[in-house]
Amino acid sequence: MACVEMRGITKRFGAVLANDAVSITVDRGEILSLLGENGSGKSTLVNILAGLYAPDAGTLSIDGRECRFRSPRDAIAAGVGMVHQHFMLVPVLRAWENICLGERAKSPFLQKKAICRKIDGIAKKFGIAINLEKKIYDMSVGEKQTVEIVKMLYRGAQTLILDEPTAVLTPQETETLFAMLRFMRGAGCAIIIITHKLAEVLAISDRITVLRRGRTAGTVRAAEATARSLSAMMVGESISLEIDRPPPRPSEAPMLRVRGLSVTSREGTPLLRSLSFDLSGGELLGVAGLAGNGQKELCEAIAGLQKRFSGSVTFLGEELAGLSPRAIRRRGVCLSFIPEDRLGMGLVGGMSVTDNVLLRGYDLSAGPLVDRARAREAAERIVKKYDIATPTVNHMVRKLSGGNIQKVLLGRELETRPRLLITAYPVRGLDVGASYAIYHLINAQKAAGVAVLFIGEDLDVLLALSDRLLILCEGAAMGIVDPRAVTKEDVGLMMLGRKEAACG
Repeated sequence: MACVEMRGITKRFGAVLANDAVSITVDRGEILSLLGENGSGKSTLVNILAGLYAPDAGTLSIDGRECRFRSPRDAIAAGVGMVHQHFMLVPVLRAWENICLGERAKSPFLQKKAICRKIDGIAKKFGIAINLEKKIYDMSVGEKQTVEIVKMLYRGAQTLILDEPTAVLTPQETETLFAMLRFMRGAGCAIIIITHKLAEVLAISDRITVLRRGRTAGTVRAAEATARSLSAMMVGESISLEIDRPPPRPSEAPMLRVRGLSVTSREGTPLLRSLSFDLSGGELLGVAGLAGNGQKELCEAIAGLQKRFSGSVTFLGEELAGLSPRAIRRRGVCLSFIPEDRLGMGLVGGMSVTDNVLLRGYDLSAGPLVDRARAREAAERIVKKYDIATPTVNHMVRKLSGGNIQKVLLGRELETRPRLLITAYPVRGLDVGASYAIYHLINAQKAAGVAVLFIGEDLDVLLALSDRLLILCEGAAMGIVDPRAVTKEDVGLMMLGRKEAACG
């Protein structure tokens, strides 16, 4: 008998059919991966299992008993816990305090010794290493994730759902996580993983269920699957998984020169430490590092969005340091910045495609008035050129899929014909098909002589796409390496601060 059985699950959001009679099963002592394109219904399905949504139709059974969850508390009471991609932790609290947070105490006072003793027992049972006294803001991403997992186990979870668990982990942290999950599988837990990384799916899963357009496309054993067969199930046809790396054609002199660039926080904490590098036209420089190690500050300092810095940033001999984005544009520097937060910093979710294009299209204005006809024409041209799936250019951006939102942002920026393109995590959360479409567009810019600064989180992609790779740790450069001459493990060690890991 399956530990978790979901049969004929259907869920609508207005006119959108997110899940259409989807069925999955998970056994104890098994790891099941859920694959599918953006909008295929994966998140909706696991949110139903986690008690966040109620299905419109279908049944959910735990250990043979039919359940109907009205809240996450009901799901946890039934032994189902979810570790979200964005951690639900209180940074100023210690690990043990976060783990027991929300617990209904039997006495008016929390008994720390009893709580820590219980957590230690869970950690030993599942082979987990954790520092209970460490505060969350002092932890690495991998340590925070471990706290989230232990928090679910502490609450009695025997079925664990992990949403994009390796999105921002180093290869070493990923191996540590996988070792933990295998130990938990051996201890009888049922584990469901949502991810887009096919190599990791094949490495950790027992079975793989693929969703396509809200329906179950099929379930296969990992031992009988390949990356190519899984991608074909996801999109309905076979696609190439090779990432092109056109040979660089660097300009005679570097377009971008960064010298001694340092950035501090409002409290004076160093965020970027004396960073120096060159970037030529027709070249793609990748930037690798754990989240929060200076990537955001690097992008913003070059784009004129960061004021608390020192050092020099020149583009074709023009000093950009201290200039606003508008001043940079007025000096004739054609720079496009595609931020990591596409709906927070890149686009306005509550506005239409046309209005979002207009936000960047200063040349679409006619004196003090806005030429909306030209703006609509520009939006329609972008939608057609970049194959954006939207009912009309008047459609609200936040109602598009993640891949189409990213293509609106990328298309809008590329239509300005930049000489320098800065892009941060452009495929975060996107499915295989959408990701490869983005890689193709970026490579086309490089081939056209654009200088590309590419901040990424998937080391396989960075090694395959970059001409050179800059590795950051705590805001400092650990080195610039040739991606063809290093391994993923070498780069992972450099991301953790070991310069001697560079070997080529």
